[in-house]
Amino acid sequence: MDTFQFHDMSLTWLKGGTTHMDGGAMFGVVPKALWEKKYPVNEKNQIELPSDPLFIQYNGQKILLEAGLGYGKFTDKQLRNYGITDQSQVEDNLAELGVLPEEIDLVIMTHLHFDHACGLTKWVDGQLISSFPNAKIYVSDVEWDEMRNPNMRSQNTYWKENWEPIENQVVTFSGSIEVVDGIEMIHTGGHSDGHSIVLFKQNDETIIHMADLMPTNAHQNPLWVLAYDDYPMTSIFEKEKWVNAALQSNYWFSFYHDAFYRLVKWSEDGKEIVDKVERTNVF
Repeated sequence: MDTFQFHDMSLTWLKGGTTHMDGGAMFGVVPKALWEKKYPVNEKNQIELPSDPLFIQYNGQKILLEAGLGYGKFTDKQLRNYGITDQSQVEDNLAELGVLPEEIDLVIMTHLHFDHACGLTKWVDGQLISSFPNAKIYVSDVEWDEMRNPNMRSQNTYWKENWEPIENQVVTFSGSIEVVDGIEMIHTGGHSDGHSIVLFKQNDETIIHMADLMPTNAHQNPLWVLAYDDYPMTSIFEKEKWVNAALQSNYWFSFYHDAFYRLVKWSEDGKEIVDKVERTNVF
């Protein structure tokens, strides 16, 4: 498993499963001739998108950022349509680290689309139960409301199987919240109405987790937004604001879906990678 020591925070990336989604949908109106130079595409016009949760050990607490695809949550049709080639190994990875699912204290959810939230619940003896039964699960109030009452468009990604078993564990917030000292969630909207980003702050250094405002390193340009975004103009404005601030302040960028990088630090103009933590695919 890939690891990174961020001052007092120990970061470990877990195997959450992999989808292969249409490259055109993932880059919206950007022509393929441009985006395929930055991110490879297969013969089906799909790009590889891991869904790897981040396990954080900090101040005696065990924290997860995102929850992965889970296991056994998809029909054969969904496995095909989403290009799922492997499912979650989160529980096995935690066991390798000597951690039980019951020991997870907090789960930070940037939003609750299926590729982030399926791992919140699991099948045991024919029943769906919470994967992390003792954890507080943080998500914006806007996202939680839509999860439980999806509209015609969002019902394809907000599944009752992913929220009903964890309803009593959810902690919602409006605007922003400091989950623990040094970890802040900020509601942005854009990709979904309730989408949030996460800032990790330690000793004057910051990691910014842009979630699906910047699913891969190739999505750095504020105008390169997803066709899946419910509110693309909000995505553009929020991404422009946060990317500019992060570049000027020398932040690390963290990715959930990038097949090549865990963390990247760009030059102030954003044109050159000056530091990186590569994804090794070793689990």
